[in-house]
Amino acid sequence: MLWHEVKFQPEQTQTFIGSPGLARLPDGVLVASHDYFGPGCPRTCEGEEGMVSIYRSEDNGQSWVNVTHVMNAFWSALFYHQGSLYLIGTSQQWGSIVIRRSNDGGFTWTHPTDSQHGLLFKGGAFHNAPNYHCAPTPVLVHGNRLYRAFENCDPLEWGPGFKSLVISVGKDGDLLDAGNWSMSNQLAFDPAWLPKEWGDLARPGWLEGNMVTAPSGELWNVLRFHANPVVGKAAIVKVHDDGARLIFNPTNGFIEFPGGATKFTIRRDPKSQKYLALVNNVTDARRPDQRNVLSLSISTDLMHWKLVKTLMVDDTGLGHEDSIHLTGFQYVEWHFDGNDIIYLIRAAYRGARNFHDANRLIFARLINYADYM
Repeated sequence: MLWHEVKFQPEQTQTFIGSPGLARLPDGVLVASHDYFGPGCPRTCEGEEGMVSIYRSEDNGQSWVNVTHVMNAFWSALFYHQGSLYLIGTSQQWGSIVIRRSNDGGFTWTHPTDSQHGLLFKGGAFHNAPNYHCAPTPVLVHGNRLYRAFENCDPLEWGPGFKSLVISVGKDGDLLDAGNWSMSNQLAFDPAWLPKEWGDLARPGWLEGNMVTAPSGELWNVLRFHANPVVGKAAIVKVHDDGARLIFNPTNGFIEFPGGATKFTIRRDPKSQKYLALVNNVTDARRPDQRNVLSLSISTDLMHWKLVKTLMVDDTGLGHEDSIHLTGFQYVEWHFDGNDIIYLIRAAYRGARNFHDANRLIFARLINYADYM
């Protein structure tokens, strides 16, 4: 595993690094993005976090240049589609759903000023629903449409308030035109779905979904499932009618998924047709918030997952408890890159005040990922 630091954020700024995004352009350039959170971070006029920084690497990830900043952008993902680079996410924490386009490799971007220029679904006034939320998870091409998972947090209560939803657009349409997009029903999590043997759980809910095509050809949204002290679970919501209708079956909708309590990204290997995910698997059952281990997990059917390779562990020399408290390799965005996997990590590492408040953005490469399949 090889890695290079893209960004270091000094602790004195009281600002932390979030939401890594990553894309490879046809000319070989890598583009990375992240947002900022914390008491000292840049904020919108409503006092919310809402700025993304864009970086480019022309030497395959060894060095990076910060080329611009994008205001009124948060929780955003990069993707390349039909000759343009896009940035999709929210306008701020709990904001509107917005998309931007760059035709010059990330140097300049359109502005989502209205429904013809990237303002797809308008959020409510400050903390009034809809409060849109997402993470940098994949934009999926499935048939003739693009699909992306979001949530609406209504009521605004982290965990139970999240309603799963999917937006989609025809792949040949103008992605900046809100009239081309549609939104599914919004599916709230029902605590009655929980198996009784799991006991009483703290703030159960689903979020940060991954759009994937199942082996059957069905469209699934595989969601992070958060409910302490249960770990290692994910939820599968099935998507019907070209993204118009979401259905959850509690009988078989919960699966064993190492790292399912933390954001993960699932992609399908075009060579083997297996599914891969980079996850924060919990190795200490007493600490469901553990993020100081990063691993590669593999599945043939999206239902059964196996850890096959540890990618990162804490090498700082901290003791066990201090390491779990202070170190995190989290919110990883990744892509297949020839025979390798490239990935971008929001890292709390060597100097972070806790595992969550990341002080570094790290680019890494797993060489010959097929060796672990």
